[in-house]
Amino acid sequence: MIKFAYPELWVLIVLPFVMYLLPAVSGVHGDALRVTFLHDLAKINLKSGGLWKNRLMSNRMLSLSQLLLFCIYSLLVIAAAKPYWAGEPIRIKNEGRDILLVLDISTSMLETDFSFNNQRLTRLQAVKLTASDFIDKRQDDRMGLVLFGSRAYLQAPITFDKKAVKDILWMMDAGMAGNSTAIGDALGLALKSIKDSSNKDNKVIILLTDGENNDGSFSLPQAINLAKKEKIKIYTIGVGRAGNLVQSILSYRFSLPTGLDEATLKTIADEAGGKYFRASDTEGLVKIYNEIDKLEPQSYEDNYIQEIKEYYYIPLLGAFVLSLLLLFIKRRGK
Repeated sequence: MIKFAYPELWVLIVLPFVMYLLPAVSGVHGDALRVTFLHDLAKINLKSGGLWKNRLMSNRMLSLSQLLLFCIYSLLVIAAAKPYWAGEPIRIKNEGRDILLVLDISTSMLETDFSFNNQRLTRLQAVKLTASDFIDKRQDDRMGLVLFGSRAYLQAPITFDKKAVKDILWMMDAGMAGNSTAIGDALGLALKSIKDSSNKDNKVIILLTDGENNDGSFSLPQAINLAKKEKIKIYTIGVGRAGNLVQSILSYRFSLPTGLDEATLKTIADEAGGKYFRASDTEGLVKIYNEIDKLEPQSYEDNYIQEIKEYYYIPLLGAFVLSLLLLFIKRRGK
């Protein structure tokens, strides 16, 4: 539907008619309403008699030039009123959060201590199921994915394309990034990636691992300090069995992984404004993602946008064309 930004300007269309119907005046200065000196007032005679008869009832038709002038003037008034077309309002949601999943894919994630529908699952399979469901629920958030083992890799930068993130999630396999666990490097890479995103306030990292930080060059204190500086929340999820004294001795003697380091994961979450969760089965992992979903709720306040197309240039173009036509007629009439 065509609307006008300044419809009140339409009243200017009648201005030429008003000027045409105003009575002319005559005096010492000719046919003009010019009152420069008081003594000229006495000499002014209004030629009001027979105005309507002479102006409206006259059989003389407007000349083509006058008609073109009126059309040009009318088109300029229409352009000044700014005609535009407004589409249907479209609902949009407020900007959500930037959430970066940082997932451990070391070989220890192949341990089958999880289950689903009475079927044994590896830790990694359980993570794929629950993380995929979490991604589906974050409809208005941007998601990203970092995978790590001995090294950390940014597999999916922060994006609205959640299908791409899920595709990468399902294609990953344990051991693809090495056998050890470089949590510090993974957090460092995640923090450097998310801190430069356009979302200034709502940035969240979810770290999931079943081991301890036993590789890499970026220390956990460095990661924590960077998270605090950039005001980025970090939620940590520990899966599998916690480490014990026997595992620690084996690790020291034979360089074997020690298992889950809950104390470190809790410290990271506490220092970075998040929360630590422990998952020992698939149901627990689902509850954890649901809990994070509650802690980081989506915004459901809707905004509306409306497509606007302005058409003021069309009457302007018409006025220009008619002006050229009028100029042609004037030159031909000489």
